[in-house]
Amino acid sequence: MKRTTGQDRSKTRNWRPATRAIRGGTWRSEMGETSEALFLTSGYCYDDAATVAARFAGEQEGMTYSRLQNPTVAMLEERIALLEGTEACRVQASGMAAMTAALLCQLSAGDHMVSARAAFGSCRWLGDHLLPRFGIDVTVVDATDTAAWEAAVRPNTRVFFFETPANPTMEIADMTAIAGIAKAHGIVTVADNAFCTPALQRPMEFGVDVVAYSATKLMDGQGRVLAGAVCGSEQFINEKLLPFQRNTGPNLSPFNAWVVLKGLETLDLRTRKQSENALRLGQFMEERVPVMLHPWLDSHPQHALAKQQMDACGPIFSFVLDGGRQQAHAVLDALQLIDISNNIGDSRSLMCHPASSTHHNMGPEGREAMGISEGMLRINVGLEDVDDLIEDIDQALTKAGL
Repeated sequence: MKRTTGQDRSKTRNWRPATRAIRGGTWRSEMGETSEALFLTSGYCYDDAATVAARFAGEQEGMTYSRLQNPTVAMLEERIALLEGTEACRVQASGMAAMTAALLCQLSAGDHMVSARAAFGSCRWLGDHLLPRFGIDVTVVDATDTAAWEAAVRPNTRVFFFETPANPTMEIADMTAIAGIAKAHGIVTVADNAFCTPALQRPMEFGVDVVAYSATKLMDGQGRVLAGAVCGSEQFINEKLLPFQRNTGPNLSPFNAWVVLKGLETLDLRTRKQSENALRLGQFMEERVPVMLHPWLDSHPQHALAKQQMDACGPIFSFVLDGGRQQAHAVLDALQLIDISNNIGDSRSLMCHPASSTHHNMGPEGREAMGISEGMLRINVGLEDVDDLIEDIDQALTKAGL
């Protein structure tokens, strides 16, 4: 591969996903390094004043300041855009920075947003608390009820915001239906795709306009760094997102960008193996727990829709115990191999109790409205031998009386 081939869309658009994940976005310096270079610099120097003026005027391509551009960060942005199949991408300092930027860059006082009921706690906080402080109204709907999205539309509705599968209830939103309603009313759809990544699900293929990520999760995949990403058309990224990002500064560090670049090289392999493990573990557990929330099992109410939209089940599922918080905590305390942790997407298997961790700040009534009970547990299935995971879950459930 030549020095700039990874940045040449005329060539990279013909590559298949696995090749894009390894080589997409790569730009080599004059040193000819094989691994992407790490540019730890805040600023850049110029040969003459005219170059400075041209770059700041947007008349010449090139770096000006690492809050705006950095070679390592730019490589990551191009690679994610290629994997997503979109025109452009901008990365941010964390997943929540990405979600916040994707919404605030296009919403103003007097606007209205429709948001899904089931979502990560901090995403719900944006709609429940932050946006209303700036005069932006938010209506919360059941994401699985297509008619509810249509009914919630107002003349000033600007954005539909949802995640699928939802965290931690594993509800599946019908992206084609939701995007169709949005387009009919000139509304922008923003989907959080962190549970799947483009390796397993590509929302834009179903009509979604903007896809946002916590790249902290599966994209890094090894619990090392925080990162976020927003993908969309060049018009959206350059005219809406970039001015917001340039002037508020939620930029990703070059080191974290480099780590995520390395994570993307194994993304497809990891997500598919973790999905395989998650399916086997879910099948084992289905006869042991009262309620299983696993999109790849026939018992899931939206199993058929999940298979239409996702290439595999992903590593995450939830289950519900009748014994409430006490029994859920008993399972966690009995684990010997699986870690108690609120992260997801890691190569290690992790389990948490959403009601007392990720969704604690929602309060009892808020959690009840989202369908998060005191007996719910969420698991991220890793890359360990699945038989070891089954044995650990088996003994933990037994000790908790299941």
